[in-house]
Amino acid sequence: MSELVTLKTGKQVESMRRAGAIVSEMLARCSAAVRPGVTTLDLDRVAAAVLREHGATSSFLGYYGYPATICTSVNEEIVHGIPGKRRLREGDIVGIDAGAIVDGWHADAAVTVPVGEVSRAAADLIRTTREALERGIAAAKARNRLGDIGAAVQSLAEARGYSVVRNYVGHGIGRAMHEPPQVPNYGVSGQGRPITAGLCIAIEPMLNLGKPGTRLLEDGWTVVTADGSLSAHFEHTLAVTAEGPVVLTLPGAPIERERAALRPAGARR
Repeated sequence: MSELVTLKTGKQVESMRRAGAIVSEMLARCSAAVRPGVTTLDLDRVAAAVLREHGATSSFLGYYGYPATICTSVNEEIVHGIPGKRRLREGDIVGIDAGAIVDGWHADAAVTVPVGEVSRAAADLIRTTREALERGIAAAKARNRLGDIGAAVQSLAEARGYSVVRNYVGHGIGRAMHEPPQVPNYGVSGQGRPITAGLCIAIEPMLNLGKPGTRLLEDGWTVVTADGSLSAHFEHTLAVTAEGPVVLTLPGAPIERERAALRPAGARR
């Protein structure tokens, strides 16, 4: 039996857009707070404050028992890291994944942020993962297929020597944070479910510096690279329209700060 995929109306997409604006602000303010010495719990508190200011609800807190407002995944942690007492150190990279609910509608997005000066390898991994997301979004056009999105992400990642995580994928989104269909970050162009106007999905490439294998930690949430290599994660929620994909979680000016900070140690300013 095929999955039931719900298409959204313009009015429903506008509710998701409002949730997306709050997610964007959460990520921008958390990114601006990233520096050596800050704990991942500090970042969670920043995100929670944004939700309170807007009267919105976290998509994550309480989701199957998840204990925090956002996910914070450091270095070899791929996704679903739980904020806590861990202090960020110079040269770390931290993935921040946030979701918000407005009027019952969800939006979900993620960024990976450098902590101070990072290695060239880390900077290049972050840059490529962000570009892979952009390639995936560009492929999310009506009359394309989901395989076109995965192929766009995979081809870029593997051409630059990175591996694509296969155990965790993107997803449909709307009244629930995770809805059909699954949106893999790998695939074959021209294959998979057709993409139609009204489809709302979250595309979220996860690229590893090493091999694609994953391991789940004892906390039952944090997913790490099996070989201990660095991993980066970016995500946007988007709506497919007849004119093309519309990103509902676009970042603001603070992300330009993040782009500037991606210069590797020793690079010319």
